[in-house]
Amino acid sequence: MREVIRGENSSWRGDNHLSLILALLVAGLIGVGLLMIYSSSTVYSFDTYGDRYYIIRRQLLWLGAGLAAAAAAAGIDYRRFQGKSRLLLLAGILLLAAVFIPGLGRSGGGARRWLALGGITFQPAEVVKYLAVIYLADLLSRRQKEIKRFGIGFLPPLAVIGLLSALVVIQPDLGTALSIAVIGLLMIYLGGGRLVHLGILSLAALPVLAVMVVRVGYRMRRILAFIDPWADPRGTGFQIIQSLIALGSGGPTGLGLGESRQKLFYLPAATTDFIFSILGEELGFLGTSLTVALTVGILIAGFRIAARSGDLFGQFLARGVTAMLVLQALINMGVSCGMLPTKGLPFPFISYGGSNLLASCLAVGILISVSSHRDKEFRRRGSRKAINLFKT
Repeated sequence: MREVIRGENSSWRGDNHLSLILALLVAGLIGVGLLMIYSSSTVYSFDTYGDRYYIIRRQLLWLGAGLAAAAAAAGIDYRRFQGKSRLLLLAGILLLAAVFIPGLGRSGGGARRWLALGGITFQPAEVVKYLAVIYLADLLSRRQKEIKRFGIGFLPPLAVIGLLSALVVIQPDLGTALSIAVIGLLMIYLGGGRLVHLGILSLAALPVLAVMVVRVGYRMRRILAFIDPWADPRGTGFQIIQSLIALGSGGPTGLGLGESRQKLFYLPAATTDFIFSILGEELGFLGTSLTVALTVGILIAGFRIAARSGDLFGQFLARGVTAMLVLQALINMGVSCGMLPTKGLPFPFISYGGSNLLASCLAVGILISVSSHRDKEFRRRGSRKAINLFKT
């Protein structure tokens, strides 16, 4: 099973159009996202800012920055990230720590997750997730012979995952911390890590996770609301109930674009954490199915890119980046459908939020770099073989 996921022994070679396919899939999600952000935000924007276009205008500005970041990352040979992985990890750790520096860090909703630099506020954890993937891809590609050994193979990547997760948890942001931990452990598994080590770690982590939930009131209330939202329909269960009402109201084809009733201050976080619910209400099962199909397409394209990569670093990098993007989407959809406890993780390319959009575009640029530079290297090798054959 692991060999199938890792792409080992794959004979698939494709037609060198994976970068274009990936870009089209992402463009589809971005288009759906902009449509839904505009539709779900106009009333809130006018009520809060006196400008019905305020939120969509900000999203478009961040999209411009994200596309520039994607183009820059795509133009860089991904192997250059490998040589800078330690420096990138250090930069990520410093960014996470900087949110606690007075004057730099910004608070909101009881959390301290943002940095304010030059008049721009962003969330470092969104970018650090992918810096962690780069570092782990480098580490795993260099330590293939040691990865099955607990001391020198399993513990070093685990220490990195633990440090980054801890810095994110104290912000606090348990959802993002769990995302880093899950993808990190998945990369270790795909890198050849032993299941017994992963199993022991998981069992040891469960009591810690339970304590982190039980001892923090709002987390425990979310778990109880997930188990039975109708026990407190006007309190802790309100958000998930309104989300389910939105999805159920959409039916097969939806109420129509702009016709959502839940966005009229019934469903909190309608432009961010629960935008998938508004999408289901306005575009129905067809709209949600299209969104799921585009997400699955990105998963397939990303893992195809990994399978075609000519080196281990490229394989681990593409797998980790793809898994991080898709995991966020799955969690967001799961929360909206009541299948997971409420957690504020945005849907990449769909939810409103500049930091996540910028980081997601950067991730796609990295995937395109892995795909395109592998194809260039493949063509160069082919050209050299043809020249040598001609000489002989």
